[in-house]
Parts: sequence; C-alpha cells; structure tokens
Amino acid sequence: MGMHAMGQILRLPEAIGCADELAAAMIEICGLLGFQYFAITHHVDIVRASPSAIRLHNYPAQWADYYDAHALGVSDPVHRASHMTGVGFRWSRMAAMIPLTAADRRHLDLGRAQGIGDGFTIPANIPGETLGSVSFANQADRPIDEPMLPFAQLAGAFAFEGARRLWSIRKFNQEKEAPVLTDRQRDCILWAARGKGDWEIARILGVSEETVARHIKQACARYGVSKRTSLAIRALFDGTLTFIDIFKR
Repeated sequence: MGMHAMGQILRLPEAIGCADELAAAMIEICGLLGFQYFAITHHVDIVRASPSAIRLHNYPAQWADYYDAHALGVSDPVHRASHMTGVGFRWSRMAAMIPLTAADRRHLDLGRAQGIGDGFTIPANIPGETLGSVSFANQADRPIDEPMLPFAQLAGAFAFEGARRLWSIRKFNQEKEAPVLTDRQRDCILWAARGKGDWEIARILGVSEETVARHIKQACARYGVSKRTSLAIRALFDGTLTFIDIFKR
C-alpha cells in the first residue's frame, strides 16, 4: 500500500464532510485492501435506534433488509465476537471466540447465500458509548488478502472515528454535563462495588459510617440514580471506575 493510501486513511476522521463522502472513501479503501463490502455500525436495532446511531454500509440491499427486519444489529454473532477482543478478527475465527447458536449459523449461511462470505471486523468499543465496529467483507468465492489486514485494522479505527464525528456523538457527549466525583466519593463507590458495606468502608477509609453514607448519597445525586448498583455501573461506563479497579486483589 502506498503512502497516498495511508495518508487517505489517516485523514478519514477530519477530511470527510458528510456520510456520502465517507461512503465513497470507504469504497475506495475497500478496493485498496482487496475487499468488496464495508459496514460502519453501532450494535443496535437500527430500525428502533435514535438518529445518533451510526450505520453506513454498501452490503447487498436484500441482505440489509433481512438484517434490519430481524434486528440482527443486536444479536449478530460478528458483533458479539467483537465484544470479546480489542483487535480485528476474521469471521472464520468466530467459533473459537464465542459459542455459535443454531440461529447464528443459519444467519451466516443466509449471508453467504446473499453474497457475503468471509470478513474482517475491527471492534470500536468506547467506554460510555454504544458498542460498535467496522467490518470489511468479500463474496464467498473471493479470498481475503491476509497481508492487507493490518491496514484494514488501521482503516477501521480511523473510519469509525470519522463516523463518530459525522454523527455528532462526540459533540453530544462533550456537551452533556458529565458528573465529576470527589476523590472520597469515588473511593466509597469503589469499595461499595467490591461488596463492602458502609461500616466496612468506614473502617477502610478511616472515616465515620455516616460520612460514607453521605458520600454515596451525594454521588447518586450527581448521577441521577437511587441504587448503588446503578451508581457503580454508571461510574464504569464513564471511566470513573474500571473493572480492574473493582476486581483486582
């Protein structure tokens, strides 16, 4: 792949002004990488999703109609497999990544019958946002060019970022007033998420039980929730806490 093509990939997030331009760029990139199809998408039921849900592809219309009619954006095995890794993967590896149900295999078979063979999917799992991915695919009788997959990984990452900008997701998140916790509130949430009660947290942090309860109550108010479980989940999604924080020993 030449430097011009690499430059085109790197400029995807900022150089694209509309969805049509992004689609045209992706079709050109598909040609450079040896693919026929692409899909940039959030993992949602697109028919019922909000306008901020990303969806851009050049899959065959008949397959796209079937996909949407059966709400496969949520249950698609390719999407589920992408939740298990941080790097791109070939669809032929999915059976080693997740359990494939009989329905999964039927959908994959139907996709092949509609002209969608093997593919390569790059996860786009951003904390606090809807899970998503970028996929490249070929017809069943067209092999994947393995040496191009690292470039596909790069293209997928930059393409999704470009789509996020176009769909105004980043702007939406920046304009929201995100809750900001004090250090003590975060400490209390962390120990509560680890299964500790107020008395235990008070002993660990060297404060009174009433102080712990007040910190958690104030944190709940900032997030607009009433339960500690919901509080921990919200803190995980916005990056205030991580799973490593909670489960490390």
